[in-house]
Amino acid sequence: MEYKYISKSIDDTIELAENIESEKFPNMVICLEGELGSGKTVFVKGFANSLSIKENITSPTFNIIKEYMEGEMPLYHMDVYRLEDNGESIGLDEYFNKNGITIIEWSDIIKDILPDERLEIKFNIIDENKRVLLIKAYGKKYEELCEAVL
Repeated sequence: MEYKYISKSIDDTIELAENIESEKFPNMVICLEGELGSGKTVFVKGFANSLSIKENITSPTFNIIKEYMEGEMPLYHMDVYRLEDNGESIGLDEYFNKNGITIIEWSDIIKDILPDERLEIKFNIIDENKRVLLIKAYGKKYEELCEAVL
């Protein structure tokens, strides 16, 4: 199932992230794709804030993964942009079953190890503020989440 969401501002992107967070469940995987500056990290910030994570959220480009444990559920924020393989060698796929939420920026780089059930959001820049987000649900839980939120 695929949905289209028009974000006219950073606040719209944050609101979408908060709405998706409100339907969270253990082992949720959210895959974010889109060019630099398209809003991926803004989405993660909104999601983390809604999870009651107080730590400043930044893109973990040079760390690959940042773990935030102080919220309602653990959040595993990955940025695989600089990864040279599919992530299997460093165990990225182990995070998908740690009873937290995994959000992956540049997820298309590790598509071979992504779980079959997941939520994919592709960010397309229209202009300085406007983004078209194409949201694809893989699996019943993610389809239900989209139906509840969009």
